[in-house]
Amino acid sequence: MDRFPSDPFSGALDDVDVQRSNARDSLLLTARIRQPGTGEGVAVRVRNLSSGGLMAEVQDDADTLVLGRAIEVNVRGIGWVKGRVAWVTDGRAGIAFERTIDPKLARKPVAARPSKALWPPR
Repeated sequence: MDRFPSDPFSGALDDVDVQRSNARDSLLLTARIRQPGTGEGVAVRVRNLSSGGLMAEVQDDADTLVLGRAIEVNVRGIGWVKGRVAWVTDGRAGIAFERTIDPKLARKPVAARPSKALWPPR
């Protein structure tokens, strides 16, 4: 049964067992979620991340996170990724990505800025 028959990547959500079988990394980082083509979006806390999606804690943003809605997620180290809201419950939401990603890229350290005392070089 197609959950999103008019959507070209609806097959990504057809088999929930396959979708959830992707190895998930438990982590805590922030990301931004928005409806396609709209501003910066809202901040969420990513609790786990896999090549096929993520689970995020969300604040009161029922307008963006509606079951089946197309969204975009800006994940650190990866950038904006298209997906769909796969489930929403108790302040958490599951997002299924349109394409697979490398979740290890989100774990790469962010380069530290030099101290102002040491910058600019003399």
